[in-house]
This record gives sequence, structure tokens and C-alpha cells, in this order.
Amino acid sequence: MKSMTGFGRAKLEKNDRIYNIEIKSVNHKYCDISIKLPRSLSYMEEKLKKEISANISRGKIDVFVTFENYSEAGKEIIINKELVKEYMEKFTDIAKETGLSLDLPVTEITKLPDVLTIKETDDDEEIIENELMECLKNAIDNFVSMREIEGNKIKVDLTERINRIEKEKEKISEYSTRLIDEYVVKLKERVSKLLNTDIIDESRLAMEVVLYADKCSVEEELTRLDSHIYQFRNLIEEETPIGKKIDFLIQEMNRETNTMGSKSGSIEITNVVVNIKTELEDIREQIQNIE
Repeated sequence: MKSMTGFGRAKLEKNDRIYNIEIKSVNHKYCDISIKLPRSLSYMEEKLKKEISANISRGKIDVFVTFENYSEAGKEIIINKELVKEYMEKFTDIAKETGLSLDLPVTEITKLPDVLTIKETDDDEEIIENELMECLKNAIDNFVSMREIEGNKIKVDLTERINRIEKEKEKISEYSTRLIDEYVVKLKERVSKLLNTDIIDESRLAMEVVLYADKCSVEEELTRLDSHIYQFRNLIEEETPIGKKIDFLIQEMNRETNTMGSKSGSIEITNVVVNIKTELEDIREQIQNIE
């Protein structure tokens, strides 16, 4: 089980190239990946997203990448000569109009926007790409590891809550069995008072008891709830993403619990139903945090 919230970081230094990657995530219904890259690495965005989505299925994921390249290998300096000429023409016009001296060193011209660019050669791009992916995989490993730690904490909490629900379910089973016996006693007393006699038609009484038992029986709901609890325990042991499955299962458990509360008419069962619904609501809130 993995939490949807997490954080992972990795740093890689090779041949005067430094890569830093941070991954963080919060809850989200789907897998929403946002990556912030330096302009020189923008072409890598889709490849990074593909690698991340292969390891993470849900969550709003923000990825931050920084890259510093102090290596001289694989670099080509390109000067936009046409742009330099255009700059000089404009500066000359301004100098003539204002009478200012046009004394501009070549080194100053290279500082002007878009005049000088440093381009990575194709060979160097491949090296950088491989190193970046290596750093990303390390960051993902750290990120997933933190998610698993948080997920295990949630798993412990869910296990405790489902155990409490099972105990409450057993109480309902006991109370529902007792309901029939209590109804028989009360029905006999009522009939005796109304007819003012101790002679009661047992066949008619048995028919009434059967009708009442059928009306207030929660055996089917208990059986289905028991099945859902069994499925719940199996799900939280799976290694695949289970958030959506458990969310659906909780809805079904809630439905069975509501039905038992409405059918029983017993204050004891109603109180137990409230306890179960409280636990189910807490579980529902918790599973919003798991992948």
C-alpha cells in the first residue's frame, strides 16, 4: 500500500555536470504530472513524464529539475552575426542623433540578448539525457519509498478500524437473534391481555413470529458485510494500487449497514450501526490518501 502524498529527491554529479530532481505529490483522483525543466532540457519533458507514470498511478505530482553544466566537452559557441549587425546599425543611428560616442567593445556586444548561445552537440545531448534519466530513477525510488512508509502507517490504521467494525457486526448478530425471542414473549403477553385468556393459538402465534422475523432479519446484510470485510483485508495486502477499489467497497459496506439500521427497529442495533458508520467514514477519509 502506498500513500498518495510523498517527497523524493536525488542529486547526480558527473564530469562537471550537476543534476537535482525533486518530486512531491498530494492527493488527486487521477495521475496529474507537472514538470518544471530548464529550457535546455525542455525536450525531455515527455520522456520524464512517461518514466514517472510507469511508477506512479495516482496523485498530483510536481517535479522540479535543475541542471548546471560546467563541462567544456560537447559545447559549441554560436554567435548570431546578423543580429550583431542589426544591433550596431541601431546603435550607430542613436550615436548620430544624440552625439554620443559609439565605443562598444566586442565583449560587451556578446552580452546583448540572443547574440551568443552555447549549444550542446548531439553526442553531449545523449550523455546528458542518460544522466538525467539516472537521476530521475533515483528520485523516483526515494519518492516511492516514502510513499510506502506512509502507506504502511495507513494500513495499520485501516486494519484496526476494520477489526472494530467486525466486532460491532458480531454485536448486531447477537442482538438480532435476541430480537425474535423478545418479540415472542411480548406478543404472548399482548395477546393474553387483549383476549383476557392464557389460551393462545400457537399456530397463529408462530405465523406472526415468522412474519416479524422475515421483516426484521438482517442475516443477508450481515453475510454481505462479512464478505466485504474479507475482501477489504485482502485488498490492503495487494501490491497494486487499490484506492478506487476500496472506495467502492466502503460504499457497499455503508449501504448494508444502513439497511440493517432501518430494518431492525432496535435501539441497541441502531447504536451499533452508528458506531460502524463512524468507522466507515473514518476509513473513507483515510483511503483518499492511498494510491
